[in-house]
Amino acid sequence: MQRRQFAAALGAAAFAPGLLRAAEPGVGDAEVVFGHTGILNGPLGGQIKIMLAGAELAFAESRAQGGVHGRRVRIVSLDDELKPERAVANYEKLLGAEGVFGFFGCVGSATTAAAAPLLQKAGAPWVAGYAVADSARDKLKGTGFFVRATSGREAQSLVQHLTTVGVTKIAVAMLDNPGGKEAAALVETALSAQKLQATAAVFLKGDGSNVKEAADALAKSAPQAVIMYLGGALPGELMKAGWAQGFSPMYYGMSIVAGEVTAKVAGEKARGLAISQVMPYPWSESDPTTREYRRLAEAAKVPVGYYSFEGYLNALVLLEALRRSGRELTRGRLFGTLRQLKMRSAGMDLDYTLNGLTGSRFVELVQVTHDGRFVR
Repeated sequence: MQRRQFAAALGAAAFAPGLLRAAEPGVGDAEVVFGHTGILNGPLGGQIKIMLAGAELAFAESRAQGGVHGRRVRIVSLDDELKPERAVANYEKLLGAEGVFGFFGCVGSATTAAAAPLLQKAGAPWVAGYAVADSARDKLKGTGFFVRATSGREAQSLVQHLTTVGVTKIAVAMLDNPGGKEAAALVETALSAQKLQATAAVFLKGDGSNVKEAADALAKSAPQAVIMYLGGALPGELMKAGWAQGFSPMYYGMSIVAGEVTAKVAGEKARGLAISQVMPYPWSESDPTTREYRRLAEAAKVPVGYYSFEGYLNALVLLEALRRSGRELTRGRLFGTLRQLKMRSAGMDLDYTLNGLTGSRFVELVQVTHDGRFVR
């Protein structure tokens, strides 16, 4: 009799929502908690904070409407200074002491690659990473779900555009780190497909100490265009160093290039810089999602631009996946939803059924004006 009663109690527990949620990390009756690790200070940290502020616009609006199945999304964010060992420690803390359900908006190639074994073992959904090289993305397949198009897709789009308009002498200027070297290889692959090779490949140190030498090497190779994978003030400093010696090719940036910052550094001469963007145009007047984003951003005094818009759209993807996963939320259910997720947001199509890793192939070129505005 006691055995039957015990078995019945277990059966009832299996269908008790409160007990199910208690067994799943980071999920309660009123909230679901996601962790974030990335660089949060210095020039690079500023743009990450803006991206997170953009995401918070969507999360706050969701809370105002009662949450997703009654739960608010809360983000616990830690600074790793883009140092792999610190990122791994942050992931361990977020999974352990913080007990997060999954991860959102994490940053960096080397940090992601270093933490990949831990993340694969933990089995926690990892959504909407930023500035993660394609090779590091591959290490997360099965647990990671990226929104933005791959760097390889960006490289192909840039090279295709340049060759279509008759530009064949192309150089590359990249960060002197693993992500920059991988980006250079991706551009070389795209050039090779057009039976071309780079006239020069230069790698800039993060502190800008070799900008002049890089500009000299580019000038000697006399390219018609330079493709850049550079962060912070480096693109503007490189352009200024080239112009100082009369070298003025066309400049094209991958999406890591901050147009607003480049314009501040280079001033009037930033006119004509083109950047491949992997997010839709944040100033569209025709798209209702984009208009709503701007309304929320202006009310919250969040800068309107690609960084905050990316955060906002990333958050919409996560919120939609949580909604489709239902009230009885588990990691397994969210994984299942993400693997089958197809949606359209702000004119950008996402489909994870194709490769289970990257949802979007969206890339478009925009130009930067001398005052830092983006125009199509």
